[in-house]
Order: sequence, then C-alpha cells, then structure tokens
Amino acid sequence: MTSQSESDLVVDTGPLSHLAEAGWLSVLRSVAGTRTVIITDAVVAELRQGLHANPHLQQVLDCGWIVRRSLSTTAELAAFAQFAGRLVAGSRNLGEAEVLAYAQVHGATAVIDDGAGRKAARDAGVDLQPTLALLCHAIRDGLLTVPMVSDLADHLLETKYRLPFENGGFEDWANRNGLVPPPT
Repeated sequence: MTSQSESDLVVDTGPLSHLAEAGWLSVLRSVAGTRTVIITDAVVAELRQGLHANPHLQQVLDCGWIVRRSLSTTAELAAFAQFAGRLVAGSRNLGEAEVLAYAQVHGATAVIDDGAGRKAARDAGVDLQPTLALLCHAIRDGLLTVPMVSDLADHLLETKYRLPFENGGFEDWANRNGLVPPPT
C-alpha cells in the first residue's frame, strides 16, 4: 500500500499518449496500485481522433485496467460546464475539462500536465498530480527508483513531451526541488 492518497486517478490525454508512445504506459498501472485509473469520454474521443497519426494510442484504448466513465449526473455536468467555460476553446481542452469535473465530483485525483488545466484544478481545489509529481511520489513510496524515472523521463522527452529539464536532467531537477530522497 502506498502513502499517496488512495483516491482514483482520472488521467488526461497527454500523459497517456506520451507514456504509451515512450513504451512506459504500464508504469501508470504500477503507480496506481489499488486505485482505479479512469478516462472520460472526451479523453477517449481525443485518443481515437489521434489514432491515424499515432497508432500507439490504441494501447491506451485496449487497456483493460483503464476504466471509462461518462459524465451524466447533474453534478458532473455542472462541474463540466464550469471547467469548460474556463478551459475549452472550440474542441481544445475538452479532455481536461471532463477530467477535472469528474475528479471534483468524485473526490478523485486529476492527472493533468497542461498549465491551464493545472491552474484550473488548483483554483477549484481539485486534487492534482501532474505526471512528474505522481512519479516522484512513487519513488518516495519505494515503487520506482530514481534511475528508472530518469530513464522514463528521457523517453518522454524523446516523444516531445515538455518537461522542466533536458535529457538526463530529471535527478538534478527532482533533488533541487526536494521531490525525491537525497542521494546516499
């Protein structure tokens, strides 16, 4: 059992796409532990929309351990309307808005890396774990190691995922920010 909050994880398209492309999608299952990993209908739609150009997205859609949820209750739809009013432009950020709405209504943890989505989560008091924070918690909990996450981060960078450091820089970044135990 991990020391992280045991709330379910509602994951946005970006982290799923890049973890799948980098070959590290299964690490999310390990990090989740007993928590359910959830994607909303808008995330499913975004994944399907990108399939032609990014066949690795099929891995996410085929995962039996990732649960799909629809927003249908009055509370879910009202929360979505609030987040959509702040985040959605055309068809952009529908996934983030649904992820945040579901997380808020169900007391789940949103896994979002987009800056606007993270700010909306903080402003609304929604529990948030960006991908790197989730991985750093897993290091502190003994589920992952710093070298493993360093390798994972380098692979994410190869997929053009924006991270706050360059290739090979995870450990220094995490140590500077006090996110992992100091080296012994």
